[in-house]
Formats: sequence, structure tokens, C-alpha cells
Amino acid sequence: DSVPPLQVIRPEPCGICGSRIRFGKAAVKCRQCQLLLHPKCREQCPSPCAPRPHHHAWPREGVLADFAPPTPPLVPTLVVQCVTEVETRGLTETGLYRVPGAEQLVREWKRRLLRAGGALPALSSVADIHVVCGVLKDFLRGLKEPLGLLIPLTPLPGAATDIPDDAACSTALRHMVSKLPPANRDTLAFLMLHLLRVSCSPHCKMDVLNLSRVFGPTLVGHGSANPTPLAIMEDTPRQCKVRGSPRCRVYPRCCQHPHPLSLPAQVVARLLSLPSDFWRGFVGTEQENLVPT
Repeated sequence: DSVPPLQVIRPEPCGICGSRIRFGKAAVKCRQCQLLLHPKCREQCPSPCAPRPHHHAWPREGVLADFAPPTPPLVPTLVVQCVTEVETRGLTETGLYRVPGAEQLVREWKRRLLRAGGALPALSSVADIHVVCGVLKDFLRGLKEPLGLLIPLTPLPGAATDIPDDAACSTALRHMVSKLPPANRDTLAFLMLHLLRVSCSPHCKMDVLNLSRVFGPTLVGHGSANPTPLAIMEDTPRQCKVRGSPRCRVYPRCCQHPHPLSLPAQVVARLLSLPSDFWRGFVGTEQENLVPT
């Protein structure tokens, strides 16, 4: 149910096609759910719709806990909805998370989702699944804790990846993950399970090493909130010093790859080497609470 066309004063993305409705252009808005869209997109509007409860907008930036729900698992709705959409229609896309989405659409959808708070608009109207991937990555990069989950995971690069024994390294990683703040721990577990599913898709052509390169700087960062150029250089890709080292035994291609993993990517690769059951222990029992409604 929509009102007669109105004139747009502040440009906003169309709720159906996602493209911007520019200043002065006509638009229609649903009386019940407040969905704003182009007049030409009106026929594609889902029906029936229900009034949306009032939600306060999320902050533009903050720590992960600022976006998490009050009950476990403490995974932000934005993360859940992006992952659900990617797994619904993105696991046949080549280069998932590597191929960028349109930058303008990524910015617009991220802004729109943050303004919506808990009542998120449906991402099924975003035609390009790479835009949804871009929103997720940009959200994680934009958290107040620099580069997403950086600060709680700071001990990982200098500790667990350099432990020579596989079992000891795995034990150290498990211990560090379990000591993370609850929202960081649950969200990390949720993302690890998602990335493992992506890595298993033959269509995506995104194995663990490729995904680790993409998410290393976002999830781990460079070991400090404001890395210096020297710190970044120290984390740049480098060959393993000793062939047959623990990380090479986990991922033998690490040494032979023409573009070896950076230190943050090595940490993410190590995290992805932990068994799925470990990650499910944090989110599996309340998995039904993660399904968007």
C-alpha cells in the first residue's frame, strides 16, 4: 500500500533495485513498511507486507558488541543476513569475496543497513551478490576495533602460528579463541563455518588460501591499531623459512605458491584448519536464532 509519488529531497537507494533515487526525482513509499522505491519498481514490491517495528539505527562505527543481539549467539544481524544471502545464491559464483562489487552500491547498502538497525531490508533485491559480499567485508573493516577483530586476536600472529608443534598450535588457537569477548568469538565462529562452506564449493574457486588472503587483514589486522609502514612491511607475504614446517604440513601449497601468505592470512588459514565441530560449539546450539525472519 503506497502513497502517491513524492519528491525525493535526500538521495536514497531504491528498496527494490538498489540504485540511487536522486534529488528531485519521484519515488513512492509504502505506508506500512516505509519501503522507498522507484515508481517503475512498484510492481516488484513484495506483497503483502507487514508494518516494521521501530528500531534504533546502529552507530556508523563501533565495537562488534555494539551491533550484536542481546541473546546468544552474539552475531550481528547484518552479518547473519549477508552470509545467509551469499549462501542462498552465491555458492555458484566464481571468485566469491575476491571479485569486488560496485563500490557505490556497497556504500549505499551498508549505510542503509546500518540506518535500519535490527529491521534489515531484504538483500534479495541486490542483483549482484558481490555487492552483498562487499557490504560484509566493509562492515568488518569499518569496526572501531581496527580492521574488525584485530585487537582480541592480536596475540595470535606472534604466538600460535610460530609454535612448532601442530597439536600445541591448535590447542593455543582454541584457547585464544575461547578467551575472546563473546560477540567477537561467536561472530568469528560463524564466519569460519561460512568460509569453510565457501571453500568447499568447486564453482567459487576460492580455497582456504585465497579466502585467507582476503580476510586476513580484516579479521586479524597487522598486530596494532595503527600499523606503521614498517609493521605492514613485516607482515607482507613471505615464504615459510623451513619447508615441512607445521603450517606447510597443514597447507602444503603455502611454500610453492607464487604469492605466499602474509602473516595475517597465515593466522586465518590456521583458524580455518581447526575442525568445524570446534566452531559449531559456539553457535551450533543456538543456530535457529541466527536465521533472519
